[in-house]
Amino acid sequence: MTVPDPLPDARRICVLTGAGISTDSGIPDYRGPRGVWTRDPDAEKLVTLGYYMRDPEIRRRSWLMRRDLATAGVRPNAGHAALAELERQGRLRALLTQNIDGLHQAAGSSPAVVRELHGTVHEVECTGCGHRMPTVQVLCRLDDGDPDPACPVCGGVLKTATVYFGQALDPAVIGAAAEAAADCDVFLAVGTSLQVHPAAGLVEVAAGNGARVVVVNAEPTPYDPLADLVVREPISAALPRLLARDDGASGSPLAG
Repeated sequence: MTVPDPLPDARRICVLTGAGISTDSGIPDYRGPRGVWTRDPDAEKLVTLGYYMRDPEIRRRSWLMRRDLATAGVRPNAGHAALAELERQGRLRALLTQNIDGLHQAAGSSPAVVRELHGTVHEVECTGCGHRMPTVQVLCRLDDGDPDPACPVCGGVLKTATVYFGQALDPAVIGAAAEAAADCDVFLAVGTSLQVHPAAGLVEVAAGNGARVVVVNAEPTPYDPLADLVVREPISAALPRLLARDDGASGSPLAG
């Protein structure tokens, strides 16, 4: 079945991205068939605040995971580039991301447009005094033989400046995201399972304010029935085509 593509004519697009947009950059997703937590459910403890704060071994494993990501040499892919181009066209209302990898900014999306709902892996914060520093400084201490680096200011537990399970999102960030979702003509959800709230609920905010909803994801999501268009194609191939301004006449596959 084909339906008219709502994206080429849209002028105020709000985008929500999840782990799926970064898989073509070599970063595995979490809940997919080959996702990190699918293959190793115990790995979820590495980003669960309670486990992390209580168990030094969990922290050591978590820091090793962060170091592996930092040294993997990941680069933005065509999906990230397509969204950066959307901003240059002046059609992007906001880019909301559940990702912590910074690949949107690396692709050319401006920090003023990107809202990192779950924080960033490129900074570290102290859970005691709130001191922040670049992650690379902590990873250097890891390389120097400190498996569980403590805060250099107060000696407290350090963690990446990301939102762990059991930790609340920044109200200002989620508030700005909800405002953007309520003020768009198309809401585009890309590479996200739409299972984690409050981010997933932004789909309802957008639809409730009259936006058309487009879901681009390899697996079904709970919000597919609400979508005007569902695309199962690989993201790096689908996004450049969907966002092309002259593509409206061709129609797009609808999978449900």
